[in-house]
Amino acid sequence: MEFNVRRLAADAGTFLSRAVQFTEEKFGQAEKTELDAHLETLLSRAEFTKHWTEKIMKQTEVLLQPNPNVRMEEFLYEMLDKKVPTRANNHELLGECMIDSGHEFGPGTAYGSALIKCGETEKLLGSAEKEFIQSSAINFLTPFRNFIEGDFKTILKERKLLQNKRLDLDAAKNRMKKARVADARSAAETELRIAQSEFDRQAEITRLLLEGISSTHAHHLRCLNDFVDAQASYYAQCYQYMVNLQKQLGSFPSTFSNNNQPASSSSASILVPTAQPAASLPAPPPSQASPALNELRSTSGTRKARVLYDYDAASSSELSLLADEVITVSSVPGMDSDWLMGQRGNQKGKVPITYLELLN
Repeated sequence: MEFNVRRLAADAGTFLSRAVQFTEEKFGQAEKTELDAHLETLLSRAEFTKHWTEKIMKQTEVLLQPNPNVRMEEFLYEMLDKKVPTRANNHELLGECMIDSGHEFGPGTAYGSALIKCGETEKLLGSAEKEFIQSSAINFLTPFRNFIEGDFKTILKERKLLQNKRLDLDAAKNRMKKARVADARSAAETELRIAQSEFDRQAEITRLLLEGISSTHAHHLRCLNDFVDAQASYYAQCYQYMVNLQKQLGSFPSTFSNNNQPASSSSASILVPTAQPAASLPAPPPSQASPALNELRSTSGTRKARVLYDYDAASSSELSLLADEVITVSSVPGMDSDWLMGQRGNQKGKVPITYLELLN
């Protein structure tokens, strides 16, 4: 008990001495030992690193989870050390909605089948997004958070100790100046040497920790590369999913309303049904097969034509057709006699003559 009381009294005296020294420095009544320029530079760099690491972390969290309520919920689960419940993201919810509506309209219809294909792709996008978020959290956010909650807290702790040692050193210097009696002066000199030694030791510890910020920057650079790689992989995966979806939708008549896409991007299809042979369909009236066609080929001009039957392009060089639509056709030298060049808006491709009725 006696030891604890003495220790408490000594700590109170030290705290009071530091408070007096700090107050006198603020009012300009006491000298202050300045840190060397290199140490001040290291301290500033540590503060900048902490400031920008926190901002990057915050904005990355907003990017990965734009919903602030969900971010708060995930934070609470993390604080309680509980697993975050699995939930469907927006892409997956949209995908489920599209698939359900596609089955309602009928998988055998063009619209219903297209909705199902779009829904399946949206679910793939949702799965890719989850993988990207998980990868970014592990390889990018976690190292940044470890620095803020671990390394930088240690730096703050040692920096506070350095500040206290500096106050002790300056207080000892002031007592040395005020000492007049030989015995008091000798005691003050001893106290000053001890304070200077402790200050120098703490300054060296703090300096070594601060110089480790360079290693932190190198580590964060590797984490940044991992984050960029994850983003590149995620967007490339999403792009491939959408390209595949575009190809699958190339055989549906709904794509005909999109005149902003070139024929090569919409008519090529992975799941395109093979075009039926012309012989299997009724041939056009003989009166339309020769005079109008011969005139078109001889003038090398263009002509309007009505489509008689649906036609699914078998390759990227052909143009899919929808019954009863009107397109522009022209004859191209060297082309097979059973084909013409068809055009619908920006879409161009070969079309079979047997599927067309040339208009006057």
